[in-house]
Amino acid sequence: MSSTAGGRRTSVLPPDCAAILVLALGDLELASWPLTVRGPVDLSVVDELARLQLAARRMGCSIRLRDAGTELSGLLAFVGLTGVVTGLPGLSLQVGGEAEGGEQGGVEEVVVTDDPVA
Repeated sequence: MSSTAGGRRTSVLPPDCAAILVLALGDLELASWPLTVRGPVDLSVVDELARLQLAARRMGCSIRLRDAGTELSGLLAFVGLTGVVTGLPGLSLQVGGEAEGGEQGGVEEVVVTDDPVA
């Protein structure tokens, strides 16, 4: 739970809490609640976060993570969704992608199965 007495925020997270979710409108925090996880942090947690972010954006808001553990932060980085949920240090949203070495952006590759390897 959090306390802002004296301007200092302190947190004691429950054992099944992976992070604190914050619903924000710009810089204004509208609400916050613990992200409880039953069992290990897995892709179902990532799916839930993505759905919550989508719902928040439809209302003109966003969700942020506070006190996210290394397990959750690492999983979000592994699946490439670190920018979907803001509030993680050093993470940013990548709107577009970069073309891989020598490829032209926006061009789809075609694979021919009987084409010999060069």
